[in-house]
Amino acid sequence: MDNLEEQIRVEVMDAVDLSVDISDEALLRLIKEKIIQMGRIRPVSLKERKRIESHVFNSLRKLDVLEDLLNDEEITEIMINGPDNIFIEKNGRVIHSEEKFSSEEKLNDIIQSIVGSSNKVVNESNPIVDTRLKDGSRVNIVLPPAAVDYSIISIRKFPKEQMTMDRLKSYGSISAEQIELLRKLVISGYNIFVSGGTGSGKTSFLNALGEFIPKDERVITIEDSAELQLKNVENIVRLEARNANLEGNNEITIRDLLKSSLRMRPDRIIVGECRGAEALEMLQAFNTGHDGSCSTGHSNSCKDMLSRLETMVLMGAEIPLTAIRQQIASGIDVIVQLGRLRDKSRKLLEISEVIGLEDNEILLNPLYKFKEIEEVKGRIVGEWEKIGSLKRRDKLLASGLSI
Repeated sequence: MDNLEEQIRVEVMDAVDLSVDISDEALLRLIKEKIIQMGRIRPVSLKERKRIESHVFNSLRKLDVLEDLLNDEEITEIMINGPDNIFIEKNGRVIHSEEKFSSEEKLNDIIQSIVGSSNKVVNESNPIVDTRLKDGSRVNIVLPPAAVDYSIISIRKFPKEQMTMDRLKSYGSISAEQIELLRKLVISGYNIFVSGGTGSGKTSFLNALGEFIPKDERVITIEDSAELQLKNVENIVRLEARNANLEGNNEITIRDLLKSSLRMRPDRIIVGECRGAEALEMLQAFNTGHDGSCSTGHSNSCKDMLSRLETMVLMGAEIPLTAIRQQIASGIDVIVQLGRLRDKSRKLLEISEVIGLEDNEILLNPLYKFKEIEEVKGRIVGEWEKIGSLKRRDKLLASGLSI
């Protein structure tokens, strides 16, 4: 923050009557007056005036330098490593932002503002928290002593408009043929698991799949931080987990919400992401008549996702591996693997059908795989190769559909 901007901010703070709740409009008027007064001493260009006006207002009422970054629709990720180091992801590239917080105290004030708005707590005794902003952006915060040097904020922004299959197609992330297949699978009630690495677009893809859910169905979403925006679904219940309080009480886990959701007459249950022991309840939900349920998880391939699910279930219960694999094979119908290529583009890399258990091994039937052909001017060019055909068509036939 330059000296002029800081001087105006201090003068505005001195001029504000703390005994009166001043409105945003009144505060903005006061800032403009101070800039005009200062302009008589030191000439200020119109561009600089607008910048100072925005920065001072955001520092007093909103999220300081974060506000402009959040309003920039080209930015998809914001990574704050202490007050002086802010990195942003823009058009798939990570760059060092020129923005800085005025002090570490200001950064910590912003952290408490973000956390307080969602009724969560973060401090030295509870230094890690996941939350979200009002616009749905996902936020992860890590404070000292868990963070060695400074407080860390990681923000994953989501598009203001809901992601659709048509938009994914326009980006070259999926083909029309695959969209038609997935549309029929969702309508028919196939249980779909979306897997991929960090930043591969799993949540956005799940939102896009939601446009195919019939409007007369009751859908329950369960997430750590509510991010899904299934705007096409009318009868929707959104559930969100909660961390324990300072005394270690009142925690509400994904497992708790999954158990409760079974008593809420759902047609479909959508679990935002499986990270641990809740995978067992997720599989039980998939196996108890809630056809068309979905979830996501981190993995490098469809086959790896099966192994990760086994490990996650074992984190929560001592169950024979054969029983776990039987649950996976009967509960999950299709796995969709997403990925981020080296040119930073997001692609659907594979669609595989889970066809059963043989010799205690889960069998996959690959339907589509993305094949890279060449690289042109830094962009990867490829095509989706059709590998096989859907074998388990009972749900399709029951819905009166065919492929």
